[in-house]
Amino acid sequence: MPRVTVLVVILCVCVVLGLSYWGWQAYGVIRLRRATPRLEALDLPEPKGWPTLSVVVPACNEGDKLEPAVRTLLALDYPGVEFILVDDRSTDDTGAIIDRLAEGDPRVRAVHITELPDGWLGKVHALKTGYRESTGEFVLFTDADVHFRPGVLRRAVALAESHGVDHLAALPRLWATSLALDSMIAAFIRQFLLLMTRPWGLSRQGSGSFIGVGAFNLVRRSAFEQTPGFEWLRMEVADDAGLGLMMRQHGHRCAVSAAFEHVQLHWYRTVGEAFRGAEKGWPTVCHFSLARSVVSAGLVLALELSPVLALVPLAFAPVRWVGYAGLSVPAAFAFSVVALGRWAGVRLLPGLLSPLTSVLSAVGFLRAAVLGKRRGGVLWRGTLYGDAALRAGQRVKVP
Repeated sequence: MPRVTVLVVILCVCVVLGLSYWGWQAYGVIRLRRATPRLEALDLPEPKGWPTLSVVVPACNEGDKLEPAVRTLLALDYPGVEFILVDDRSTDDTGAIIDRLAEGDPRVRAVHITELPDGWLGKVHALKTGYRESTGEFVLFTDADVHFRPGVLRRAVALAESHGVDHLAALPRLWATSLALDSMIAAFIRQFLLLMTRPWGLSRQGSGSFIGVGAFNLVRRSAFEQTPGFEWLRMEVADDAGLGLMMRQHGHRCAVSAAFEHVQLHWYRTVGEAFRGAEKGWPTVCHFSLARSVVSAGLVLALELSPVLALVPLAFAPVRWVGYAGLSVPAAFAFSVVALGRWAGVRLLPGLLSPLTSVLSAVGFLRAAVLGKRRGGVLWRGTLYGDAALRAGQRVKVP
């Protein structure tokens, strides 16, 4: 077979794979936008009586972020609300801040954890401890660095009550940082929503869709009590998504809403922080396999770069027609990124640069995998959790 023919076949396969990858995401964006209401735009009737609500906030060494975030919670006007602030073995001033907040507001209850029981991840144990202390008919689990805007708790509970929802995840707005980091985060969020969780299928029984968001996971207590609870998630590093998966698997009605105007935070502030955050996530994606990590990183990198690679044949006359066909790949990519970015109300440039920063993301992912294999587990919140225990407790797995 002539060399040109072999090259044409390879290039055509690359274009088809790239178009399939980005075509699916274009389809996913359309489904996501149609199926995910914006919380601020919904016309929601107020319940006849507001159900009681508990907000559980676990914090481990969050002294530099905790108080400004919690102050936004305390400023909300939801009736019958209590705030459970859980100090999870912090070595900084987190515990003192929590005590001060509790002294200044009768709605706040301070909980201090000094020891981590065997067989538990620290955050999951903190969530369980906070839930055990709570009394509300609804319980909101949120992180210690999340900022809330007025009306969000009322609107979320009104949505759950009017639609009979047992678990509501709300998508937050992530505040801008550096261009490179924002681009990496934009790519991850896109992949998480369009490829991993596919939340537009939540209303369809048997779809396999699920979602959970650490910034905003609201559950109805009566429904949550019908699940195995945090015991089921005790060694799940993706605890937020795992909660959504558990509620979905046990037949409860789950929903997702866009709360970009109401729930906001910095996810990571530097690329280094993002790299460290990836250290706990690689088992979910690659099931503790270094070989699978290498293959996955290479495949995702190639697919993320495909909008650029598909244009390379345009530079060579014998295969230029393949390049013309390949224009469909960057077109599908641009549509996906722009449509998702406009819906979320974020800058478009970071998303459009994601093929380039995908190299940086791949490096961070491979770094996490190598460190995980070298350590024999995941180092998270100052504690090393071994592979065997994590493998036995893993619930969320990316196919």
